[in-house]
Amino acid sequence: MKLHVGDTVQVIAGSDKGKTGEVIQILRKENKVIVEGVNMVTKHIKPSQADPEGGIVTREAPIHVSNVAYYDSKAKEPVKVGYSVEDGVKVRINKKTGKPLDKKDKKKK
Repeated sequence: MKLHVGDTVQVIAGSDKGKTGEVIQILRKENKVIVEGVNMVTKHIKPSQADPEGGIVTREAPIHVSNVAYYDSKAKEPVKVGYSVEDGVKVRINKKTGKPLDKKDKKKK
């Protein structure tokens, strides 16, 4: 999966098409991501010891990774992400411009 936690993505399909947000969590086994402020659902929470009130809560639901694209804040548009090896380190690159998305100070794996 080419997305990481903290990436800004734009929804490219579905009812929230066009919305942008930050990736909060990645569910790798299900190929889904949870994006801040996108795909909001209403949950009815039963009272428990942790939450004695219970009630109705609105929260983000997972969205399939194929329905989101990495959002380039400089170009103000979604772009495809590829991989390149620079100085023995695998980094993500913007396929349109060829510029790296990640910082180069990561350790070699």
